[in-house]
Amino acid sequence: MIFPNQHSIITKLEDGKQVIAKINNKYWMYWGEEFVNVATSEDLINWTPLLDEKGDLLKVMTTRPGKFDSYLAECGPPAIITDKEILLMYNGKNKSGTEGDTRYTANSYCAGQALFDLTDPTRLIDRLDKPFFIPEADFEKSGQYPAGTVFIEGLVYHQEKWFLYYGCADSRVAVAVYHPE
Repeated sequence: MIFPNQHSIITKLEDGKQVIAKINNKYWMYWGEEFVNVATSEDLINWTPLLDEKGDLLKVMTTRPGKFDSYLAECGPPAIITDKEILLMYNGKNKSGTEGDTRYTANSYCAGQALFDLTDPTRLIDRLDKPFFIPEADFEKSGQYPAGTVFIEGLVYHQEKWFLYYGCADSRVAVAVYHPE
């Protein structure tokens, strides 16, 4: 199966490096462009999407009316195993009108966070009701998406800092840096 560009392979920190992780002897990948699906692999080359009881793609996270991710919820950078769960950072697009979150610009892309169960990566535990990253700077609101876009795509752990790479209104690329201290 060919997967869309929006995918997030589960990783972990090991000896100060971010590496691809195995859970239950398999590699796991969240993927999807409107909602989040999941697939597994034994070799990182051949992937099998998980299906629901009807034989349709298993949706492990969908959009939410009235929230910043009311129009779409799609994967961002590689998911990361924390002490107890899997953290998936994702992109949410806000619907216009009353179906969206009126605290944020209609059609804006903001970044959210969701936690999945470490022993069952298909089980969504919780997610933020408000985005942790929103378009605020001028360069995040000018370009192809003037409604505002912070579209998170890359996550790198380097020199004890996390670098989160993101697209700005589909016109520029930027990085946000987090130091755990």
